[in-house]
Amino acid sequence: MHLAKRLLVLCCSLALLSGVAVANEKKIKAGFVYVGPVGDYGFTYGHDEGRLFAEQELPWLETTYIESVSESDSARIIDRLIQEEKCDVVFTTSFGYMDDTIKAGKKYPNKTFMHCSGFKRADNVGTYFGDLYQIYYLNGLMAGALTKTNKIGYVGAFPIPELVRHINAYALGIKAVNPKAQVDVRWTYAWYGPDKAKEAAESLIGEGCDTLAFTEDTPAVIEVGQDHTEKGQQIYTFSHYSPMQPYGKDSVVSGQLMNWGGMYVKILKDIYKNTWTNEDVWWLAGEDAAILGGSKTEIINPKFVEELKAIQVTTEDLGKLSVYDLVLKRYAQMKEGVEVFDPYDGPITDNTGVLKVKKGERASKDDILSIMYFVDNVKSAIPK
Repeated sequence: MHLAKRLLVLCCSLALLSGVAVANEKKIKAGFVYVGPVGDYGFTYGHDEGRLFAEQELPWLETTYIESVSESDSARIIDRLIQEEKCDVVFTTSFGYMDDTIKAGKKYPNKTFMHCSGFKRADNVGTYFGDLYQIYYLNGLMAGALTKTNKIGYVGAFPIPELVRHINAYALGIKAVNPKAQVDVRWTYAWYGPDKAKEAAESLIGEGCDTLAFTEDTPAVIEVGQDHTEKGQQIYTFSHYSPMQPYGKDSVVSGQLMNWGGMYVKILKDIYKNTWTNEDVWWLAGEDAAILGGSKTEIINPKFVEELKAIQVTTEDLGKLSVYDLVLKRYAQMKEGVEVFDPYDGPITDNTGVLKVKKGERASKDDILSIMYFVDNVKSAIPK
């Protein structure tokens, strides 16, 4: 009887201690500032998927977010997350939030800030990005092979280095299989602007473009491509950030997908374990951050596989092979690391005739991140 009582007391004590341990477990609250609505099915949607993944993976994590924040209003929203929401960490997910994030770091020295796609850092302000330029190159290989008019359009949001390097990588992929094709760019000056994106896409098609890629946070360009295709004019499109192939089942060839979840888990774990530094976190295909595909199950739409297999090209390192095989081999090389293959291997000349990267050399990370020139098969100029 005495033994039973002792066991009961011991069990109760252990349960109590366990409850105290759980109650005292370190918690972190992270706030996210989004430039668009979480339902945009583009950039913000991708970030929110990453937030939800991190919250699911990390039992000590609590998150909150504020969506559709204009870049001019970011300082007020950061204050709100710190002062009212009591966040320990704030992720600001748009290039235009950069300066306000740096100011917030000075204002709240005991908090941690992570700015997406920027280049300014401080003791408590880091930067991170999952870059898609490698995947844009792969999509360029397919675009250059499939175009029948040699006129390829690109709908871009803003003329900033991020978009310029993506457009250039896309154009370099096109040139690798089709030196005759040229890229024409239209700017919408809106991350979330489906009406503007549709107007730009229609304008490009009207000028003879039969292939479209874009950086805008809705499937608007794809819907235009699908509409024309259904009416008998094949328009090839490439998905952006999210699996948009269902919006253009006869138009979407492939695309680029972004996996933010693993990166958010890594950053938040470092903060939790007090091992975080402000060093730039820059993940590519090798880290499975940048993924090829217009859907989560198919890297290339089956509708276009046979056509891509039928088109043969010759490369210096791989010899003669189909564009389909070239895409897969380059993708595998990219996953091994930029030292194996990178789109920004020279020679690269800009569209004014200036040699930017010599043969046998490779553009540095800093050069790629700050790039503000178009390569020689992009016929558009970058607005000043």
